[in-house]
Amino acid sequence: MIIVTGGAGFIGSNLVHQLNAIGKSNILVVDNLAPAPNLTGAKFLNLQGARYADYMDKLDFMEALLEGDFDNEEITAIFHQGACSNTLEDDGRYMMHNNFDYSKALLHFAVDQEIPLVYASTAATYGLSEAFKEVPANEKPLNVYGFSKLVFDNYLRRQMDDIASTVVGLRYFNVYGPRERHKGRMASVIQHFTKQLKETGVIRMFEGSGGYADGEQRRDFVFVDDLCRINLFFAGLLDNSPQESVQAIVNAGTGQARTFKAVAEALMEVHGEGRIEYIPFPGDLKNRYQHFTEAAVEGLREAGYVGPFTSLEDGIRKTFEVEPAA
Repeated sequence: MIIVTGGAGFIGSNLVHQLNAIGKSNILVVDNLAPAPNLTGAKFLNLQGARYADYMDKLDFMEALLEGDFDNEEITAIFHQGACSNTLEDDGRYMMHNNFDYSKALLHFAVDQEIPLVYASTAATYGLSEAFKEVPANEKPLNVYGFSKLVFDNYLRRQMDDIASTVVGLRYFNVYGPRERHKGRMASVIQHFTKQLKETGVIRMFEGSGGYADGEQRRDFVFVDDLCRINLFFAGLLDNSPQESVQAIVNAGTGQARTFKAVAEALMEVHGEGRIEYIPFPGDLKNRYQHFTEAAVEGLREAGYVGPFTSLEDGIRKTFEVEPAA
């Protein structure tokens, strides 16, 4: 059995589909399908066409895990993608319980059972830093989401030398791709720009901010299929996966920042011509917005992953081949 938490979400559902593509269907999908004000669509639709053996609610799964119901199961790998990823959520108690306590319990189970665990961390751990190497000096989260992920990364760091099995934290940068429409405001700019372009013929982006000119703010945009492949690699499910266990916290990004203007241009190549309009920077994002991200990928390469990354232009084209724009 393979366990995917957050398996109906954006990255989790793409991971389930990619597991299917390599012949894996004995999958337990764990998620929370309760209504949420920050979501604008039904997550379960992301699993249409996917093959999996079972589904559990995230609370039922954790209860069963703590009661020992999985102790004698043959589990090949755990992909922990489940979390509250709303960067505007200010309820720290909820965030820490959901992102930190849950992850701790899963870590201890995986380590005790010697099951490979690959989990989602985030580039939000870096905050406004413009240096993105995975060292404490660069880690300055701006929101409680980034803080909750960093606290878990640090919890793992303190135990790393005593862990024999694979445990890898992947600090996701700006992920985009199919199956993210349900995320509402938290969806990537690829989705937001597409909606604007299709509805109005105009793509609106921020005026100059953070020392960058109009539309020149830069992010490390990474295609979701690439992230899934990295997950599969470290979980030992690919032909070129490491033969020895790996313990690491590494960036999962392309290492090449691109401008928001480049995103708009790539979208207009796919959806048709439009124009760009610059709007004032919103006040509620002041001191909470990363104007620049670019993954340092040396740690990822040293951990053994040397695969290429999909270009922004190719990733955008592939996104709308899988899931045409509404």
